[in-house]
Order: sequence, then structure tokens, then C-alpha cells
Amino acid sequence: MLATVHAATLLGVRGHPVRVEVHVDNGLPAFNVVGLPDASCKEARDRVRAALVSSGLAWPSRRITVNLAPTGVPKAGAVLDLPMAVGLLVACGEVEPDSIEGIAFLGELGLDGSLRPIPGALPLVDAVEVGVVVVAPGNVVEARLVTPTVVHTVADLRSLVLALRGDEPWSEAGLPTPEAYTFDEPDLADVRGQRMARFAIEVAAAGAHHLFLIGPPGAGKSMLARRLPGLLPDLTGEQALEVSRIRSAAGEALPTGGLFRRPPWRSPHHGASAAALVGGGSAAMRPGEISLAHGGVLFLDELGEFAPKVLDALRQPLEDGTVQISRVAGSADYPARVLLVAAMNPCPCGGSGAPGGCRCPEHVRLKYLRRVSGPLLDRFDLRIDVDRPEPVELLDGSDGEPSSTVAARVAEARERARSRGVAANVELDAPALATAAPLSQEATRLLEATLHAGRLSARGLHRVRTVALTIADLTGREGPIGPDLIDTALGLRIDPFRPAGQGIH
Repeated sequence: MLATVHAATLLGVRGHPVRVEVHVDNGLPAFNVVGLPDASCKEARDRVRAALVSSGLAWPSRRITVNLAPTGVPKAGAVLDLPMAVGLLVACGEVEPDSIEGIAFLGELGLDGSLRPIPGALPLVDAVEVGVVVVAPGNVVEARLVTPTVVHTVADLRSLVLALRGDEPWSEAGLPTPEAYTFDEPDLADVRGQRMARFAIEVAAAGAHHLFLIGPPGAGKSMLARRLPGLLPDLTGEQALEVSRIRSAAGEALPTGGLFRRPPWRSPHHGASAAALVGGGSAAMRPGEISLAHGGVLFLDELGEFAPKVLDALRQPLEDGTVQISRVAGSADYPARVLLVAAMNPCPCGGSGAPGGCRCPEHVRLKYLRRVSGPLLDRFDLRIDVDRPEPVELLDGSDGEPSSTVAARVAEARERARSRGVAANVELDAPALATAAPLSQEATRLLEATLHAGRLSARGLHRVRTVALTIADLTGREGPIGPDLIDTALGLRIDPFRPAGQGIH
């Protein structure tokens, strides 16, 4: 007999509908799974058999063939355990075919017949082709975020069979009581001094501009970067769902009773591989740190310690806002629109760059700086020096401007960007930027001189104009972009690898 059960599998950060076809026929006892299953899918035979026996259900000593359609899509994980078991029960006559009509099943089976939660429940439920889905109790919160899907849950396989037969009602697992949404983000008021750096992170937050901080150890680079997420506005409903879908696919738990509402913060170690940073993998493709930071901040501390190959893998995602991973078994796209913040010392010893401050030989310092390629550096709209604060600023007991005040200005600037049809100014293309930020004659001459001097690329020209527009939004200015705004934008775009003592434009 043949039975077909609706399910889904995870491909990257998105679910893909799957039909589990189970055929039971006479012949030598066997259990074969076809349709590009991975090792964990093939191991479902032993889990399903033990779960059926532990639940008091018969295991047929016949030839069983399981086809996972469509056969061209790779199947990974134990999410198809439950649909395989249900299909087998239907094919053997234990459950009526009509009882599973219009229902999808997602879940891993324990050897005792219990239903266990699976990673990626949110995108999986979103991908099913029917309006009712059965999941483990641990996945109910994520599954009910997808509307208008009806979600049922059972604790074990035996309870599922009784519910399908109509002998028992579906268990009503209520949603947990939503907790007051709280988040612990450090305050910008803790930062002493650093007037230019504080202004730079405000501009970065307002326009979603990538930020590069260079300076000696202890100057406050990491402290400043950690306070950037507190300046960003809450995620919109669509953004929150997309961010939560990515985190769910990565196996991370969602907040109690809801979605992620604040921009994420990710700070990977400098020993991370390219696959860990941009995503991928050999057996199962997983989102990388840049995708897990989608909609928020990706902070790369000690940038000079990352492998050059790893850093250059970020160039295309930073430009396109997506990561495209291709493998022999298939391909996947991951969202990757982040605000990148990087920090590094001016040299391996951490010297300040002042005469006598650096103990590194010249060839060691140059090798250290070469780890950051020119094309990657050109993608940072803001590049500033962060020097150690003056002693009087450190010992002054008064607080600086709090994050709440700065965040209010950032929100107003973002609102002006939304009136242009984008979430932030960094998303403006060339025609839209020309309309939103026309240049005055003086500003045009200043940019022309900078281009002739070789201090700007074509990409850099576009980014400088965008930064100038963001500064105008923060200050509430209207009209053409003047030379003062262009000069300020250029002042926030230094050459961080200039030889010691060389002047800055």
C-alpha cells in the first residue's frame, strides 16, 4: 500500500516542501530511503522502528521503500522522522488515510516514541503546503508565529495515533506567558571623551554605514562598537520575522512568546573560518555569522588577526546584502544585510603610531596591514582614528550624552530615509542619491579635487555623498549638499594605513 505525507526540509535558512511517500509491499524485509537523504535521514529507519515498538505499535516485516519528493532537493536532519512513521502507519492500515489529509508532520522521534523539537521550525512550518501542522511541544511557539497555520502538538507517537483515530483530542499546549521585552544594551553615556568617535557611530547608526576603528589598545574601540546596537531602532515586523527565521534555522532559541525585536549583535573570534563567517559547510549548509547578524551589527574585533582569505570572502556579501553558497548537492541564499564594524590596532605591538611608540620592524608592520585588502577597506564608509582619551576626560565624573538621546536623532534620520523609499541612506542607488542630495558648485569642486588627487574611488565618491546626506539628516538640514558637509564626510574617511607622521585630509 502507498501513503503520502506532507512535510518540509531545511535548505539554507528557508524551508522547502517535501512529500514523504511510503510504499509497503511483500518481499524480503528492508527499509530503503531514496530522494537525496543525508546520513541522519537514512538513520531514521532505526529511530522509527524503535519508536513504533516502544509505542506498542507493530513493525511490519515487509519491504518498505520511502521516497522523499522532490528527489532533486537535498534532505538533511531528523525532521522527517515523524512523517516517515505516520506514512508507515497509514500504509500498514494502522491509521486511516483520510485522517492525515491536509496535515503536515514535522519532528524528530526518540527511541521511546517521544517527539523532540527540531531546529528551524519557523521556516519549516512556513514552507508546508497545507494549513495544519503537527510539531513537538518544544516547537509550538515558533510554529504559531506562522499565520494562518493551525498548529497541533502531541508528546509522543502513541498520543498522535490516538488523536488521528479520534480516540483522544489533540493536546492543547498553550503558549507561554509573554514576558516584558527587556534587553541589556550598554549606554553611550559610559564613554568618556572620544568626541569624533561618538559622532562616527551616530552617523553609522543613522545611515547604516560600515565603520572602521583603528587605534592603540585600551582606547575604547570595542567599548564604542558595543554601544552601537543601542542606537539602532527596533526591527520592523517583517525584519523581525526574517531575523527570527534565520536564527531558528541556525538552531537558536527564540525569545519567550515572540520574535527577535532588537537588531542582533554578533562578534565572532578572529580564528573563525570563511565558512563560519559567510556560511556553508560540507554536510549541511548553515548560515554564517554575517547572516546571523542580518538586520543588526557584525563586529570584527582585532581585524588584523583574521585570515586575509576570510576577510575577502566578505566583499561580495557586503556589496549585495546576500550570501550565495553553491555546493555539488545544491545551493542556498542567505540574507546578509549588516552594519559592519571593524576594529584593529595600528600594528601588532599595539603602538600608538607616535615616534618611538611602535616596537615592530617595518616589514612586520607592513605584513600586518596587508591582511586588510584595499577593496575591503574601500567598503568602509567611515574610517577614523581612535586615540586614547585625555586624562582629564577619563577622570571627569560627568556622564556623556546617553544612548536614548542619540537614538532619538538616529530615529529621525531613519524616518527621513524612509521617505525616500529606503530603510537607510546606504541603500540609495546613484539616481536616487542624485535626487535626494544634489551638490552645490563648491561641493562639486571639492570632490573633483579629491578625485584628481586619487583619494577616492568611484565607490568612495558615492559613499561620501551618502555620508554627507546622513549628516544633513542628523542635523535637520535641507537643500543641496554644501562643501562643509562634504568636508566632514571626507574627514570621517581617513586612510588608516598611512605612514606615521603623514597628514590627513
